[in-house]
Amino acid sequence: MIDPRRLLAEPLPVIEQRIGWRDCILYALGLGVGLDPMDEADLAFVDETRLKVQPTMANVMGYPGFWMREPRFGLDWVKTVHGEHALRIHRPLPAEATVRGTSRIVGLVDKGADKGALIYVEREIVDVDRGELLATVRQTVFCRGDGGFGGAGAHPPPVEATGPQAVPERPADDAVTLPTSAQSALVYRLSGDYNPLHSDPATARAAGFPRPILHGLATFGVVGHGLVKRLCGGRPEGLQAMGGRFSSPVYPGEAVQLELWRIGPGRAAFRASVPARGVVVMNNGFVEFTE
Repeated sequence: MIDPRRLLAEPLPVIEQRIGWRDCILYALGLGVGLDPMDEADLAFVDETRLKVQPTMANVMGYPGFWMREPRFGLDWVKTVHGEHALRIHRPLPAEATVRGTSRIVGLVDKGADKGALIYVEREIVDVDRGELLATVRQTVFCRGDGGFGGAGAHPPPVEATGPQAVPERPADDAVTLPTSAQSALVYRLSGDYNPLHSDPATARAAGFPRPILHGLATFGVVGHGLVKRLCGGRPEGLQAMGGRFSSPVYPGEAVQLELWRIGPGRAAFRASVPARGVVVMNNGFVEFTE
């Protein structure tokens, strides 16, 4: 069972890493970019001679790994899933840099013995050589097997005003279908997330899934790529912030449909689904951008 005081006091790994063009291309391939070898706009994300960096790559920069698996945290890690996620880009991401990711647990909520718990994690990513803040990542982890500890003294952190919100009750202004490949999770994990839920059939079955699922952050990246294509004219530097709530997993190889609603200058809401199964996979999405 979770000891809330101990968990909130436990330090998370501080990760410093060198990022190069190969890392940027590998990340893009894990999102399914390049599945159409004739799409010139997409090829710019996988060609080192004209390389553009996916803004959602901040999610794997300075990433502390699957720290929840370590016994010292006292979590039932097999039953942890990604709940909500938000990303704010402060500066365009470089294709070559040494970065440092500093993560910390900023909140913990007990939903009840039968309802699980929520852990809120924040990570700041800094360009070490320039001393500049590149991005801030906020993550909510849903721990399905860890409720009932009482939660004394643990509260959720403040939510950004542009946090998850309901999409408008009107037809979408735009939509795009985004493919993934059957190998998407196996490629995406090479960017640093080695949770066996996404690669090992036995682990997936133990967690209640018929087969390995796509990483939540890979789904986030697929959606982010669609937002850059549709709202930013293919310019990755146009994406300033995005976030939303994960509502169902994507299985590698499925096509994701992204629906968009413009809600003001430089702001839009979005929802992502898998039409083949009739399920929403990411909801309450928000994005801030420049065209």
